[in-house]
Amino acid sequence: MSRPGGFGVDLAELASSILRNGPRKVYPALRRIRVIYNRTTIVDSAKSVFVWEHDSYPQFYFPTSELKNCYCRDLQMIKSEGVSRAALVELNIRPRPGIKASKTDRVIRFTEDKSLGAIAGLVRLEFGSMDQWLEEDTPIYVHPKDPFKRVDTLLSSRSFEIKLLGKTVAKVDSSIHLHETGRPVRYYISPAAVDPKLLRKSTLVTSCPYKGDAEYYDIILDGLEHKNLVWYYRHPVRESAAIAGLLCFEHEKMELFLDGKPEEGKRSIYG
Repeated sequence: MSRPGGFGVDLAELASSILRNGPRKVYPALRRIRVIYNRTTIVDSAKSVFVWEHDSYPQFYFPTSELKNCYCRDLQMIKSEGVSRAALVELNIRPRPGIKASKTDRVIRFTEDKSLGAIAGLVRLEFGSMDQWLEEDTPIYVHPKDPFKRVDTLLSSRSFEIKLLGKTVAKVDSSIHLHETGRPVRYYISPAAVDPKLLRKSTLVTSCPYKGDAEYYDIILDGLEHKNLVWYYRHPVRESAAIAGLLCFEHEKMELFLDGKPEEGKRSIYG
């Protein structure tokens, strides 16, 4: 099932839920946001707001007047207490030299009804249906970052040892500890600390707005394959630059020791 507000969610259901219950939270973005669709900048605004449709992360909403280089038509009105207070919208890009006409129906518009409070007159563009998002001049990946969430990378001289099925996979005298709000601490070490015969390249790639694109290794130990237990960021985003090229282990499925003491593998609220 899609996370509420995520890519591919039922927009009519989402709009109805917001009209019924309101968003979790609304906060001014205080930054320039640009949205590109079909090689066309359709938003270039310093008036965007963060809107939390669920607790995990926000979406960007904009005043409808901030849309440009496109035209919209309402497809379906969404009512609350018998009054139309939102609409599912088709956004269209007109053809021009070198660019074909295109359209998307992954848009919600909220009316100017004052009873809607902070979201009155705002429009929501589905993040994953657009081609690119920028905050100032920095690309945004996966989804907007939560302004109340932070990532710290701390150099630690505590000894680090990771075992699998009782056998040591790596042991080092220092590591980088990555603290990300709401998630387990992750420990990054030099790839030189791991016998390359234990690692086999995986095809899995995952993306994180706070760290970048992660590539994975399987661990091959005593002829057994343990899928995707190791990952690294070849080109992390700036705030996580300290972990570039370093290896991290899914220690919840392994045995982790810091300064010789076992660390319990705790999962975050996100799994």
